[in-house]
Amino acid sequence: MVFRGLISAFHLRLQEYSVETTIAMIVDGDASLKIDTQHLRDHSFRIGSIYQFIGQLQIQPDNEALLRARVGRNVDGLELNLYYQSLQLVMLFQAERTRCQST
Repeated sequence: MVFRGLISAFHLRLQEYSVETTIAMIVDGDASLKIDTQHLRDHSFRIGSIYQFIGQLQIQPDNEALLRARVGRNVDGLELNLYYQSLQLVMLFQAERTRCQST
């Protein structure tokens, strides 16, 4: 069974890319994710660069995750630590806002 419908965005470093299969592997530390880039044919990918992908996350029958990218762009120069800190602050703000609205 394949899980469908979750739209996700990822900012990770490109580790490998196959022109033949259009599959990219992005990594962050020990975590990795396969990206299907077949809809991004006009992009040129550089190993070691940081990319943002937005698309549909699918869990394959073998429990492997695959992101079917609809949008992709190079974001070299993005300070990932600052990005993750900002993301944590947004999540804290949203959690606090939800908590206040429910009381």
